[in-house]
Amino acid sequence: MADQIDYRLEGDDFQAVIVTLDPSEAVRAEPGAMMYMETGVEMATSTGGGLMKGLKRLVGGENFFITTFTNEGGERAEVAFAASYPGKIMPVDLTTGPILCQRDAYLCSADGIEVSVAFTRRLGAGFFGGEGFILQRLSGDGLGFVHAGGHIVERDLAAGETLRVDTGCIVGFQECVDYDIKMIKGVKSMVFGGEGLFYALLSGPGKVWLQTTPFSRFADRIMSAAGANKGQVKRGGNLIGSLLGGD
Repeated sequence: MADQIDYRLEGDDFQAVIVTLDPSEAVRAEPGAMMYMETGVEMATSTGGGLMKGLKRLVGGENFFITTFTNEGGERAEVAFAASYPGKIMPVDLTTGPILCQRDAYLCSADGIEVSVAFTRRLGAGFFGGEGFILQRLSGDGLGFVHAGGHIVERDLAAGETLRVDTGCIVGFQECVDYDIKMIKGVKSMVFGGEGLFYALLSGPGKVWLQTTPFSRFADRIMSAAGANKGQVKRGGNLIGSLLGGD
């Protein structure tokens, strides 16, 4: 029987997931994801299953520790979690099988969910894929919550059906989906296409979840705009200072 937790999603582009815990019920989350917790909820930080599990998460670029929130009171109580950048939160029922997701996608889950690292099945996917050689693997009997930038697009691939995807736009996919990296054809496309040198090739059967605005792309646009406007901001600041009687 799946460990189904009571939850609700709030917000649009800056979402939060609010989990309602029964007495003695617990939920796990990445450190720093908690937004608030009601009276009766207590948190404890641990490696989540021993030193080796903590080290594996650390190798995968994740936090060494994981935080568990337990309702130690006599009444139901809420604890809320939110991601650190704009996007959507997606609940995933892991009773249908494990999923692999990008390293920063995991937000929180039912207490019985196992969060571990997974290696891609091909070295090429690891060396050149935007998701890296190591992915997160979520498994267990219950709900997990992952976060994606922008909007989430779900595709259900039939057996043999393939999808070519920008590597940064992958949120996650079922473990049964085959994942590989291919080089973009054509020198002009590679150099001037703006899509990088490689794309991900996902082959069914299985579900795939994509994000419209990867955080890396979002951050690059902000940095590019900040660099382009740096001179204008400086000149504007000098003008304002002169009008106010400054230097």
